[in-house]
Amino acid sequence: MFPLLTQVYMARCKETQDIVALKKIRMDNEKEGFPITAIREIKILKKLRHKNVVDLKEIVTSKANASNGHKGSIYLVFEYMDHDLTGLAERPGMKFSLPQIKCYMKQLLTGLHYCHINNILHRDIKGSNLLINNNGVLKLADFGLAKSITNENANPLTNRVITLWYRPPELLLGATQYGPSVDMWSAGCIFAELVHGKPILPGKGEMEQLDLIFRLCGTPTPENWPDADKLPYAKHFKQKKHYPRRLREVFARFSPSAKDLVERFLTLDPAKRITAIQALDSDWFWEDPIACEPEDLPRYEPSHEFQTKKRRQEAKRAAAEQQNKRQRTDDGRAPPPPTDMRRGPGPGGPRPPGGGRPPPGGSGRPGVPSAPSGRYGAGSSAAGWSSGPPQQHQSYANRGGNALGGFGSIGGGLNSLGGKTGSYSNLNIKTGASGGSYSGYRGSKTAGWAAGGSGGGQQKPAGWTGGSSKQDQSKRDEKR
Repeated sequence: MFPLLTQVYMARCKETQDIVALKKIRMDNEKEGFPITAIREIKILKKLRHKNVVDLKEIVTSKANASNGHKGSIYLVFEYMDHDLTGLAERPGMKFSLPQIKCYMKQLLTGLHYCHINNILHRDIKGSNLLINNNGVLKLADFGLAKSITNENANPLTNRVITLWYRPPELLLGATQYGPSVDMWSAGCIFAELVHGKPILPGKGEMEQLDLIFRLCGTPTPENWPDADKLPYAKHFKQKKHYPRRLREVFARFSPSAKDLVERFLTLDPAKRITAIQALDSDWFWEDPIACEPEDLPRYEPSHEFQTKKRRQEAKRAAAEQQNKRQRTDDGRAPPPPTDMRRGPGPGGPRPPGGGRPPPGGSGRPGVPSAPSGRYGAGSSAAGWSSGPPQQHQSYANRGGNALGGFGSIGGGLNSLGGKTGSYSNLNIKTGASGGSYSGYRGSKTAGWAAGGSGGGQQKPAGWTGGSSKQDQSKRDEKR
């Protein structure tokens, strides 16, 4: 046996091997014996025997022992249902077909009609209390707030019933005399929710809920609800603005017959609200496409409200962990090279970083001494991003000459080049006959962007773009 909800468990009968649901009766706050609400639920469920009402099989007890504080527990044993309507509706990608909606609504109204002709008010119709098995059969469940009435004017009833989103306006305004119409408002909210695809009145408090109702269904007037002003809380809720009825506008994509039906479900005056048998005879159920049979409904894996919420929470948690993992990976990745090191000179010739400013360590003009060390460190023969073995230094951009130049001397900036190598971070002053020039200093045998030539008197320039002779340089000057 394992828990489904806080006080509901799924179990297997040892004798029949049937799967059942056990609802634990809470005794924590009871000081006067068995709770009256549980007695009422048991009495009502024993009275109701219908295909669209959940079946109470029996009542069992557990023995008192150390694990339960030496207090035995009492359980109501129900038939096990695979889904509830809210759990199904909130499945990712779920969209009910019109025949499927009609099948569910037909069974809901049939069950409600049976309850009402037996003088039972359910008083908590909502998606999570509408259970569905894998044969497509829908059943009313959770009669913990249900009430048996013989004369609705006999004794005052509590208005603290029905989940807020499905609570009718008369209860929100304090009515204590009411009948089956309160269940019909809830059924209308379910109907509109199924066709619309989401809850229609998701208020966060009673005042907001009333405001949402009046914005959708219109402000009460003596014409549409004559007794509204007589309700206890009516004087506490005086609207400054008069709202027109907007049901047909909000549900514009509903069919004409569906609009008519939702209008009759969500009538403000409970005396004029549609009954279950009248709703079953509405045109909406008789026009194409008609309701499918329960056995023709699709089958799904178990989908109760708490399971759907749990799966949604797990999906959000997994997505957050994936995002954090991706962020940690990005944070640990080696930074890319500086922007001014990513590309070589364009067609216009070599170009220093920073929009023409001379690089650090140099003045930008030949003949002016540079700083004693390069931009990325010190060294006399390192060239390129990663140096190879001696005499075989690797260059990011080129391999050439005896002492190779590089994209920038990561290992060291070479100032006193002696005619051997160029430096990313400064202009070469002591270049001899074949020194490198960062900013395109046109010597007689100037090397490319970063590296100088290979030898003092040789005409073998090295570097990314290579050196140029006087003749080649003159041609470039003419073109510019």
